[in-house]
Parts: sequence; structure tokens; C-alpha cells
Amino acid sequence: MAIPNYQLIMKPLLEYLAKNPNEHRMQDILVVISDHFNLTEEEKNELLPSGQQTVIVNRLGWARTYLKKAGLLEDPKKGYVKINQKGLEVINNKPKEVNNKFLKQFDSFKDFKKRRSKQLVTNSDDENQETESLSPKEMIEKGIDLLNADLAEELLKKIYRNTPEFFE
Repeated sequence: MAIPNYQLIMKPLLEYLAKNPNEHRMQDILVVISDHFNLTEEEKNELLPSGQQTVIVNRLGWARTYLKKAGLLEDPKKGYVKINQKGLEVINNKPKEVNNKFLKQFDSFKDFKKRRSKQLVTNSDDENQETESLSPKEMIEKGIDLLNADLAEELLKKIYRNTPEFFE
């Protein structure tokens, strides 16, 4: 079997986390997901064109990110993930599939996608110009902007969760 795309990883990821709703190391989940999809050693080690990360790690990471944006998962600490009550309710309803279309039912996911779309629109004369009309270099720059905005949002959330003593 070929390496699954990130949307195909979403449901097995939720199912695994629902079986044991404690926090899990992402590296341990990687093993479980790789086994679930019967990935060969070659597939497990296949690198992205950048050579910086394996394809399966990248796709698992995106699945986790999108499920977090929908409010179904949380990060208790760096490198760990945990299903929350909303995620448990979703998986207990036994959805046929969990993908971007399914996640659109959640307001937090729709807000994320809306913000993302706004960030990807260029500031040209035509306000409706979408990413399809961008050059590869422009798409990369917009992608970097999107990643930086997501990182800033995550950092702010983590800062807000700290006690006043943390800042002293």
C-alpha cells in the first residue's frame, strides 16, 4: 500500500487515541499508524523532496494539526497529543470517514480555513485572486507566512495557559 495522505490518517489516529485517552508521544503514534497502514521500511523511510522529514511523519503531523484545529485533539506538552471530550464524542458516533469535508462541521475548523484562505489571497488589484494564480515562489512565501501565523497562534495559546508566577 502507498503512504496514505493526511486525510486518510485522521480517522485511525482518532480511533487509536480514543482507545486509550491518555497523552501519547507522537513517535509512538507514528509506529501505530505505520503498522495500521502496513507500510514497508522503504515507505517509512521515504523522505520529502527537502530531505528534512519523512513523508509519513509529515502527513501524520498534518492530520494532527487539522484535528487540533477542529477542536478534537490537544497538545498537553511538546511532542505529545491527547484526544479530548469532543474528539471522543466524534469517534464514538462512528463516522464513516474523517477528512476535511467532515471537519467543516466544526466552527473552529471553519475559522481556521477562513483565516488560511485570507492569508493565501494576494494583495493585488484583484482581491479574489487565489493561490492557483501564484508563482511557485509566491506560493512558498505565502506558505511560510501561514506557518508563521499558525506558530504565533499556538504560542499565544500556550502563553495564556500559564499562571502569573510563570511570568515572574
